[in-house]
Amino acid sequence: MKLSRPVSWFLLAFGVWSWVIWVTFVKNLAKDGSGLAFDDAGDPTAYFWVHLTLAVVSFVLGTVVGVIGLRGLRALRRTA
Repeated sequence: MKLSRPVSWFLLAFGVWSWVIWVTFVKNLAKDGSGLAFDDAGDPTAYFWVHLTLAVVSFVLGTVVGVIGLRGLRALRRTA
């Protein structure tokens, strides 16, 4: 299967976007002072673990999607 240039760029951009968004989210989650992510003793709460899991899954999916886009662009460059 061949990906078009616009689709390949979109997938690559989506992968990068996913990393930018979720890295920012994890940084904010780690320094949360509202009491959602950490209890009074400083231990992580269920909110923290659920959102950390979401971030890790998004990192993996963003990486996979970005790599597919990058491979599509490389394949187009070889055939051009």
